[in-house]
Amino acid sequence: MVLQRPGKIIALHLNYRSRAAQRGRVPEQPSYFLKPPTSVAASGAVLERPAGTELLGFEGEIALVIGRTARRVAPEDGWSYVGGVTAANDFGVHDLRYADRGSNLRSKGGDGFTPLGPVVLPAAGLDPAALRLRTWVNGELVQEDSSGELLFGFGRLVADLSQLITLEPGDVVLTGTPAGASVVVPGDVVEVEVDAGGQTTGRLVTTIAGGTVPFGPYGALPRVDEQQRADAYGTTGPAFELTASLKDRIESVGTATLSAQLRKRGYDAVSIDGLTPTRPGTRLTGRARTLRFLPYREDLFEARGGGYNAQKRAIDALGPGDVLVVEARGERGAGTVGDILALRAQVCGAAGIVTDGGVRDLAAVSALDIPTYHAGPHPAVLGRRHVPWDTGVAIACGGAAVCPGDVIAGDGDGVLVIPPDLVEEVVDAAVEQEREETFIAGQVAAGERVEGLYPMDEHWRGRYAAWLANRRR
Repeated sequence: MVLQRPGKIIALHLNYRSRAAQRGRVPEQPSYFLKPPTSVAASGAVLERPAGTELLGFEGEIALVIGRTARRVAPEDGWSYVGGVTAANDFGVHDLRYADRGSNLRSKGGDGFTPLGPVVLPAAGLDPAALRLRTWVNGELVQEDSSGELLFGFGRLVADLSQLITLEPGDVVLTGTPAGASVVVPGDVVEVEVDAGGQTTGRLVTTIAGGTVPFGPYGALPRVDEQQRADAYGTTGPAFELTASLKDRIESVGTATLSAQLRKRGYDAVSIDGLTPTRPGTRLTGRARTLRFLPYREDLFEARGGGYNAQKRAIDALGPGDVLVVEARGERGAGTVGDILALRAQVCGAAGIVTDGGVRDLAAVSALDIPTYHAGPHPAVLGRRHVPWDTGVAIACGGAAVCPGDVIAGDGDGVLVIPPDLVEEVVDAAVEQEREETFIAGQVAAGERVEGLYPMDEHWRGRYAAWLANRRR
């Protein structure tokens, strides 16, 4: 397939789980902006950072090249309308985002701001969920992710766009960038590559140069503040990953200990109260994905309650390690999840479900491997007390505020919400606390009084240090 100048370029704002975690928000639906065809450039091109600007951002992306006319196609058929995939770089000048935020026309539509290529891989035979995307800056790998980690798959994007817009052969859809996008300066070289199954687009190479022609005084001029710098350099949002080793450390201590350490740091309202687990002996650890229900109202339920509503979208969007946290206002008079949706969450690899509302089919839900914390059983269907309203927003659950990306930790004592930037510190302290309590329990079992021992005074601190040193030999 030969890549030619497209009739239109449609780009997504946010589509990778890693980028959503970095931004601290998960979109309920895909959202888009247009880039002009004149922004297209070939591999090997030199891109000028406009004179007077500071924050030229790069975003490595997978580009879909439409192969045949698509209008009102179904999500399951959407991929068949893709003729090929190639590498793309969605450059933008953050200095101008204030002027057209959302439309991105000036900030991302400049000449040369959409390099594509160098090779278009035929879509036939490719697994759309198994494409690898990588980006290098000056030879250093800065982005690596898979199309299997998209919030909205390729077929869904084609179907969504084609509801209102005819996609024509040669049109390009930029499918979003993963975490790692940042800023480049004159002299930098950026490379992007897409590969799958031994096939590769080759590296799309762009060299950055400094512009020399200043902006005229007849439009918005470049403007930068600290928030723009943070956005551009990718330093907003929780800068941490819930790795397997960190998960193991969290699960090595009880929520009671974690709660004590959070309280020492001034966090005394982070427990999700009043819930019962379906699997009391199973630990729950993961990142929050949120769903909010409104109180039932007939007209609202008619508009938002049926079909592929927010509840079903939230379940389908779950991925490995996610915890669906549901705001149901403590209302137990209807189910907020049942056996089919809980099973779907388990199949998606989710770590668990937490709802301060009721659960239907409790026996069947309890028989699943996935732990579900709930306020009690109820046989009623959704439309009795609730309207499924939105996802990916800050919510209240069981008296605690929960933001997308928060760390959720649960055991038989309850469920905690831990802000991501506190996790490492809290877990380290909790591990040490439980080590101390192991020593104290041993002394109590041996007949020692708790006075001076719990908590430890200077004498017992010395005894503890000797005990700890002996254990480490």
